[in-house]
Order: sequence, then C-alpha cells, then structure tokens
Amino acid sequence: MQVEKFYYDNKIVKWFAMATAIWGIVGMLAGLYAAIQLYAPGAALGYAPTTFGRVRPVHTNAIVFAFVGNCIFTGVYYSLQRLCKARMFSDKLSRIHFWGWQGIIVAAAITLLLGYTTGKEYAELEWPIDIAITLVWVVFGINMFGTIIKRRERHLYVAIWFFIATWVTVALLHIVNSFEIPVSFFKSYSWYAGVQDALVQWWYGHNAVAFFLTTPILGLMYYFLPKAANRPVYSYRLSIIHFWALIFLYIWAGPHHLLYTALPDWAQSLGTVFSIMLLAPSWGGMLNGLFTLRGAWDKVREDPVLKFFVVAVTCYGMATFEGPMLSLKNVNAISHFTDWTIAHVHIGGLGWNGFMAFGMLYWLVPRMWGTPLYSKKLATNHFWLGTIGIVLYAVPLYWAGFAQAQMWKTFTEEGQLKFQFLETVTHIIPMYITRSIGGTLYLIGALLMVYNLVRTAAKGYFIADEVCEAAPLQKETTHHAREHWHRWIERKPMTLLVFSLIVVAIGGAIEMIPTFLVKSNVPTIASVKPYSPLELQGRDIYVREGCYTCHSQMIRPLRDEVARYGEYSKAGEFVYDHPFQWGSKRTGPDLARVGGKYPDSWHYNHMMDPRIMSPGSIMPSYSWLLDNKIDTASTPAKIRAMQTLGVPYPAGYDKQANNDLMTQANSIRISLKMDKIETPKDAEIVALIAYLQRLGKDIKAMPKEQTAKN
Repeated sequence: MQVEKFYYDNKIVKWFAMATAIWGIVGMLAGLYAAIQLYAPGAALGYAPTTFGRVRPVHTNAIVFAFVGNCIFTGVYYSLQRLCKARMFSDKLSRIHFWGWQGIIVAAAITLLLGYTTGKEYAELEWPIDIAITLVWVVFGINMFGTIIKRRERHLYVAIWFFIATWVTVALLHIVNSFEIPVSFFKSYSWYAGVQDALVQWWYGHNAVAFFLTTPILGLMYYFLPKAANRPVYSYRLSIIHFWALIFLYIWAGPHHLLYTALPDWAQSLGTVFSIMLLAPSWGGMLNGLFTLRGAWDKVREDPVLKFFVVAVTCYGMATFEGPMLSLKNVNAISHFTDWTIAHVHIGGLGWNGFMAFGMLYWLVPRMWGTPLYSKKLATNHFWLGTIGIVLYAVPLYWAGFAQAQMWKTFTEEGQLKFQFLETVTHIIPMYITRSIGGTLYLIGALLMVYNLVRTAAKGYFIADEVCEAAPLQKETTHHAREHWHRWIERKPMTLLVFSLIVVAIGGAIEMIPTFLVKSNVPTIASVKPYSPLELQGRDIYVREGCYTCHSQMIRPLRDEVARYGEYSKAGEFVYDHPFQWGSKRTGPDLARVGGKYPDSWHYNHMMDPRIMSPGSIMPSYSWLLDNKIDTASTPAKIRAMQTLGVPYPAGYDKQANNDLMTQANSIRISLKMDKIETPKDAEIVALIAYLQRLGKDIKAMPKEQTAKN
C-alpha cells in the first residue's frame, strides 16, 4: 500500500496556545480586580467601566470563552490532525477561525466595559457579536468536519466523539438562547420573558458549563493524559458509556439552578432527577482518566504535566459530585444565592479547566519547539502555587457560604430575623480577602508558566510543518458481521453528529415546549402591568450596570426569605421582563419587593454613596447616574420592540411615550426636591429610581384571594 507524506499544521496550534496564555492572564487579572472590589469598593475608582457589575462579566467571559475557548481550540487543532492522520482541512479557515475568535473576545471586552449587555449570565454579548460567534463557530465546524472526512484513520477515537458533540450542542445552545429583538446596534431585548427566559437561560447556562467547559476538555483529557502517561485509555467500553450517558443526561439538568423559584415544580423536579443521575457518567469519566495512570503513578512524582492532569481530573470528580448534591432541594435551599456556589464553580474553573490547560501547554510547547521544557522546577513550583491558590480560594468561600446561609436563616426566640443583611456581608469580608490571596497565588503561578514556556521556545526551533506519513484510507469492501455496534458509528462521523444532536435535543425539547405552550405553567396576574417608559429606561440602566450580578429579584417560598423580603415570587409577575433578572448571587439583598420600601431620596443618596445610607456597604458609588441624561431618543424604538414581543402597550404609544416619561420623571424630581435634593428630571438616576420603586408594587396591589390562588 502506498504511503502518503503530509505535514501537520503546528502554526495554528501555536497561535491558539499563545492566545490561551495571554487571555488566561487577562481573565485572571479581571477576576482578581473584581474580587478585591468585594472588600474594597473604592477600587472601582468611581469610574463606570471599572465597577464590579461591569468587570465581573468581563472576567467570566474572558475565562470561559477566551482562556478555556482558546485552550479547547489549541488541543483540538493539535490532536485532531494526529488522530485523523491528516492536516487540517483548510489553513485559510484555520486562520479565519483564529482571528475571528480573537476579534470576538476583544469586542466582548470593550462592549461589556461600556455597559452594552443583554443582562443574561454567560450570554451577555449583544446581537452583532452573537452573529459573529455563530459565523466563526460554523467556520470551525467546517474545518473540523472537513478534516475528519479526509482522514487516513478509519475509526474515530473517543476524543473526537466529544469534539463533535461539543460543536453541535454549543451551536444549538447559542442559537436558541440568542433569539432577541434588536433595538439598536448595541441594544436588544430577549425574545423570551420571565419564567420562560429563565428556563432557556439556565438550559443554556448549565449546558455551556457542560458542553464548553466539560465535554471538550474531556476530549483533551482522553488524548493528552494517555500521551503524557504513555499508557492506553483504561477502558474503551467505559468511554462509550461515559460519552453517551453524559451528553444525554447533562442537557436536562439546567432547572436545578432554579429550585424554589417561580419555575413550574415539574421542571424543577426533572432538573433534580437528571442532575443526580449525572453523577454516574461523570465519575465514570473521572475514573477512566485516573485508571489510565495504572502503572505510571511513579511518573506523577517527577512529571509536572502529570501532576496538573491528576489534580485536574480529581477536581472534575469533586465538582461533578458536588453539582448533583447542590441540586437536592434541601441542600439548594442553603447553598443558592451564597458564595458556596462561587466556590463550587471555581473548583471546576481553576482546578479542572485551568490545570488541564496548564498541563496541556507544558506538554505541547516542548514538542512543537523540539526541545525539553526550560525548567521542570518552575513548572513544579507553578503546580504547588496553583494548588495552594485553589485551596485558599475555595475553602474561605465555602465557609462564607455556610455563614451566609446560617445568618440569613437565624431567628430570635421571638420569631424575628436575628441579623440584618448587611451584617452578613461585613461578617464574611475576611473570607473575601483570603479568597483574593488565593487568586493572587494562582495568577503568580500562571505568570511563572508563561515565563517558563517563553524560555522553552527561545532555546528551541519551532516546527511549523511537522512531517508525517500514513497510508490513505481504503474503501471498505467487507461487512463486519460480528462487529461491536459502536465501531460502526465510529466510522460514520455524520451519523455520530446526527445521533449526538438527537440525544441532546430531547431533554431541552421536553422541558421547554410545555413551558411555552401550556398556559397553566405561567399563570397571569391581572394586577401586573407593563413598565412605564421611564421604568423601562430605568430597567435598562439597571441591566447596563450589572446590578443582577449582586442582587436577586426572586423571593423563594422559604420562611426566612418571606420574613426578610416579603411575599414570595410568582410566575405571573415576570411576564413583561425581557430579560428576566432573578440573579444567582446575593452580595446585596433581594430587590423583588423593594418598591415603596424607601423614599426616592434614600435611593438617590444610596446610589451617590452607598455608605451614607448603609455604613459598611461594599457597593460601589454610581455617581455618574446623577449627571448622565436619559437616552429619550431610544424610547420609541424600545416601546416598539416591546410591542413586537407582545407587551400590551396601546397602538401608537411609541409616539407619546416620552411625554409620559417626562411627566413621571418630573414627579420624582419634585419628590426629591421636597427632601432638599435638586436634580434634573432627565437624569439617569431618576429613571433608575422609578424602576426600583416599581419592583413588587403590582403584587402589593393584588387582592389577597388572588395572592392565594397564585
């Protein structure tokens, strides 16, 4: 059989590897800056783009899509060529993919800092960037499948199964969650509202973790861990079970982020049940990885690459055990809205994703530059700095989460809440300080890695086109009568793609279709009215400033929450909320019933300097809201967009909306003046006050008998 000579493209791997390291440092710096602001709010410098509400989405997007995203592409472009015995389908598509993805990251950072956001966690980017993501993802898919189709290896290795499932599922998640109606080039409203928006968002949010932070990294684990250990994968059959069970079960679990909320109980129960079942395939994959090291544990003592991989897989096991536990209602009642969730997420982010990326880079760079690693000692120091950093990051936040839950739920003997919310915040500040120390150590370790890899590259010679030889793939002429059924699928990449799509689509369809079509899932409340034009503008300011990153708008039917915040939240309250703003973390108190609780002047002073009204508050000042003018030119377009979404404003209301806006704004101006505060009626602070004063008012106006029914 004639052997063909060809060349692997290492240049694209190098580019993505460099981007991984650079964006990793940027994302970690943003995270550290945000963490410091939680105990030193003055670090925001009184500047809108540097407040926690804007920096935190930059951090999450930089880590998820820039750091981990580029890590995925680095590993895929390296491993896929070798597993398929073929150069990438198109060098041009590879470069379009690289530059397109980096352009998206830069655009994301700039727009988020400027306050252009959809207000949906992990999906904050506005519609032009969403379209760009779709196009670049299609380019990646064409390049990946083109390479698979022209492969010289008949069977697809397990890593490629995970790459295929990742590609098709991320495409599905992104498209479904990104349905929105544009108002302007950098403003849109989610097509979904309230309960339905929450379900779609956390179907996306949970499975972004599953299919962007988990399945592709598992693919990298199945390639790089055996390579580094020089051992075959422990069990081929276990990898089959791991793959199909994981992608089927994961997609159902999103509702466990919404336990005790206004989401229908049946959807919450489905999320819980499938989350518990997820433990089996997740641990199956973890054990498959660790057992691959059988006979090679002596190497772990000496090889820093294996050290990173072992801790990464262990953290994957820890996070995937904790996730199902957090989906139990009795546990979730304690953990939700607390820093426990933040600790859980970072065990996966820092341990699983971060350490897999570090181990992969330490393994790749010496091979692509044809030289040994510059310093194993530095790499080992990085490992211990990172490991200690993870411990110092996570343990204080677990402690903080338990403290928050205990203090929120403690009652006196007289039946009164024992602690004010602010007391729970000031109590855990030492934990926040320790967390930032852990993050600093982790960042220092990453900087050591960059130095080590740069020195490694400097003493070697980059192999841009790595030569290889392999026989072309021959057309099958015989039928394999007793062949295992999965071996047949492994020869059919498009069949594997279609089967993966069907498996992942089932869960989402069963959860979402009834929620949208069965009206009893979202019962309406007659007293709930659309937002006034001024309140709508105020809500957009609330979203722009990232208030949802610290405040929830969802009161769960738990004794302490009802006692602290008021009547529990109901599905019908949110039918005009595009997007929903339930939040996932209470650094500040819930705002669902804040309307009418304080006078307008309290909100004005609180936004100007939170510590005037709440001594010890860690909220930053929003003094620019006192000077910025409401963008009244956008009001008609916003009203028309809401009408398109089904909000029942009268026909032609867009033409008179600004008149009503100014009338309401003037009433707030007069109210402030009565408290000796002079402010123009078109100041943004006026719109925000209008929105905050509206929250919960519709339910307070609802008759008691209707409250009981809903």
